[in-house]
Amino acid sequence: MRVRRWGTALTLLLTAAALPATGPGTATAAPAGPARPSPRPLPLARHFDNRAVSDNSAPGAADFDGAGRSLSAQDLAAAGWSPGSALTLDGTRLGLPRTAPGAPDNVVADGQAVSVRGRGEALTFLVAGTGGTAAGTGTVHYRDGSRSGYELTAPDWRSGPLSTKAVALPHLNAPDGQSAGPARLYAVTVPLRAGREVASVVLPTTGGAAGALHVFAVSVRDTGRRTGSWAASTAGYRAVGPWTDRTLRLVVHSGAGGPRARIRLANTFAGTPVDIGAASIAVRGAGAAADGGPTPLTFGRQTGTRIAAGAEAFSDPVDFTVPAGADLLVSIHLPGTVTAAPVHQEAAQLSYLSAAGSGDRTADAGGTAFPETMAVWPFLTGVDIEGGPGSIVALGDSITDGVKSTSGTNRRWPDVLARRFQAQHTLPRYGVLNHGISANRIVTDRYPGDGVSTDTGGVSAQHRLERDVLAQPSARTVVVFEGINDVRWGTSSDEVIAGLRALARRAHERGLRVVAATIAPCEGYPDCTPAVEARRQAVNAFLRADAGTVFDATLDFDAVVRDPQRPQRMLPAYDSGDHLHPGDTGLKALAESVDLRKLLPGRR
Repeated sequence: MRVRRWGTALTLLLTAAALPATGPGTATAAPAGPARPSPRPLPLARHFDNRAVSDNSAPGAADFDGAGRSLSAQDLAAAGWSPGSALTLDGTRLGLPRTAPGAPDNVVADGQAVSVRGRGEALTFLVAGTGGTAAGTGTVHYRDGSRSGYELTAPDWRSGPLSTKAVALPHLNAPDGQSAGPARLYAVTVPLRAGREVASVVLPTTGGAAGALHVFAVSVRDTGRRTGSWAASTAGYRAVGPWTDRTLRLVVHSGAGGPRARIRLANTFAGTPVDIGAASIAVRGAGAAADGGPTPLTFGRQTGTRIAAGAEAFSDPVDFTVPAGADLLVSIHLPGTVTAAPVHQEAAQLSYLSAAGSGDRTADAGGTAFPETMAVWPFLTGVDIEGGPGSIVALGDSITDGVKSTSGTNRRWPDVLARRFQAQHTLPRYGVLNHGISANRIVTDRYPGDGVSTDTGGVSAQHRLERDVLAQPSARTVVVFEGINDVRWGTSSDEVIAGLRALARRAHERGLRVVAATIAPCEGYPDCTPAVEARRQAVNAFLRADAGTVFDATLDFDAVVRDPQRPQRMLPAYDSGDHLHPGDTGLKALAESVDLRKLLPGRR
């Protein structure tokens, strides 16, 4: 197999991508320190002083970590991380180095001034640490003469968490040959000052005590000027099909409406790229049939696209009116053979699949080409509209995901909340994005974040916050309704509270309003023991006593659904029957209990 080589210069994309994102979110804000003298800012490639990538035929030509080890150029190419290509990571378009294997392709951060341009809410760095986790503080300079400080943390390329990696590669190269990996690279974002245009960035200094912090690329992320109409979180990477030359016709339900739309496709957790042959969007008629002809979508003005491992792709905005509160059909042609896919497992909605070898059916108005059904959402993670006031994100577990709600009726509590926003005209008509994952936890990962797995409980709320909240289109407010799975599976109340505090801190650093909901009761569910109830009550006591210190507002969902005669259990009228998940009536009660004004950004 011929492997594309890393060229001679970095194509660094320095303009805002205007796209929502996904990613680790291991960076935190830091106050700006004294101005550090620095030379005139230069393009990042001019600072490259380290060789991270070697060809398998000459594994000793690079020394990433000071011990002679390096990344395999062949592994990168197999993951779709081709030299000089532009990948969308955490909603930011980042240019990979064009340098040949064995040539300098990254810089060890030590206060270098880098020219960067763009206006947005965050900077995304493609990084890794060697010799351990590496961290340091740097400075962003804006065109108006102001500056802000940031703290950047780069997990170690060999021992960092798989659950937040941008890509994992299977091998390490060394002078004596190749050995088993994995090796990892990370996309890490740091906040910017709202509304200000970036002029340059001073890279961190690590002080020498920690590991070396390597930077491969940096660019501005801008998720503004759009509102999310529908979204779902990638919950795991599971075996499918195999699907060969088939078309997925996925049914999703819009919240906010608007005259122009785009879709978001993600290859989260994958180890190999996926080819998209074509895609379209339509208002649903009956079953798999469209109400009128589907509108074709393009990607960079091309009919299809290839999505690298761990990356995502956004279609070009298209003139297509998304009605508020309507079923949509998003059709995706997979021209090759797909044996595993990132999925949202609990769709509570049937979607459709064309016959094997049936080819591109994205333009079909009728539904006869789609004889098979499925109850998951593969690849598709968002439908956005241009303009609008922005998005409210519901970060949660199975109760937010709509488990035990009636399939195909869109009675999840975020659906009801979305309809409430669209039905009124006093407040902004925000989009409501459902980022619930069944079995998800705040503190620990269910799905490990890498490889094909039958577990689709997702990585923890901590590890998916960047991708599922901070990178969503014009996110204004996050509602955190999680914790029952943590306390059921032995996590202490102190750990849950610490996790909630960390989520709030990181969201506040990005300018979001943070609203927390108390944990609903579960007596009668097999593992809801008195010890679980004690942990639940301790977390809820913390939330009720918060008074705006950690969160901007609290929603007492526990009080809404509990039985007044026996508060440790759900009111029977709201119970789906399993004593853990509310049914349609209970989910409606949750959404209708929310004072919409509590969700408005800027309010206390």
